[in-house]
Amino acid sequence: MYDWPYHLTCATSLLAAIVCLTEETVETLYLLAEQDRIVGVSGYAVRPPRVRREKPRVSAFISADIPKILKLEPDLILAFSDLQAEIVSDLVRAGIPVHVFNQRNVAGILAMIRMVGALVGSADRADQLATGYEQRLAAIASTARPSPKPKVYFEEWDDPLISGIGWVSELIEIAGGQDVLPNLRFHQAAKDRIVSADLVRNAAPDVILASWCGKKVVPDKIRNRPGWSEIPAVRNGRIVEIKSPLILQPGPAALTDGLDAIVSALWPAVIPSRPRTIAQ
Repeated sequence: MYDWPYHLTCATSLLAAIVCLTEETVETLYLLAEQDRIVGVSGYAVRPPRVRREKPRVSAFISADIPKILKLEPDLILAFSDLQAEIVSDLVRAGIPVHVFNQRNVAGILAMIRMVGALVGSADRADQLATGYEQRLAAIASTARPSPKPKVYFEEWDDPLISGIGWVSELIEIAGGQDVLPNLRFHQAAKDRIVSADLVRNAAPDVILASWCGKKVVPDKIRNRPGWSEIPAVRNGRIVEIKSPLILQPGPAALTDGLDAIVSALWPAVIPSRPRTIAQ
């Protein structure tokens, strides 16, 4: 009889060296207390802060130092989406096992956490972590808020204007806001979420949340766009930057500090308590 649990345990015990090409799997492995398996990380990995001094940088987002990765002799590469297809193809040709995630919504983030746990033989701990996040999201979503819900425009990039991806739109709603461009959440590619300045102006958001994918948001550039002075968010000074590592990586950060930042921007008097997770 084939003993699958035993086989899985043996397989995961061999994954002593993992390279993470995006930051969310790095944070997840640290939260699962499996950080000793990590031998290389994305240059964007900043959570937890200690990762910057503990792990060598081997990649940007769409480029990587393949020779450096191969020298680390990884047992597994963790990557994200078709955007890293070129990197992944080189590693596959070099004979390195690769697992590519493609989470684009809250459910996908939770599934990613559970999958990472399963890959390293820590499925129970990962399920506990994900369940804790599910409970936290539900508690925040059920918090009583004043009416009406604030209308929110999330800006992922400024030139061209790109609206927020799926999990960001969902987190806005969980935080008690109303995404002014909700249908765009179903478009995975950034090019399919390009919007016109007139569309945003006509949507008249009460709050503008901006996270310009790795560069500092300049509120004056938003305020000075033609015709935007009458947008309620601009008129009332409600333009809020959310740092990219908190909201634009589809992992634990978005479900915790990223969501907290959205709640604080929409409801300045309300600061949600952050439930303790198993790894904190």
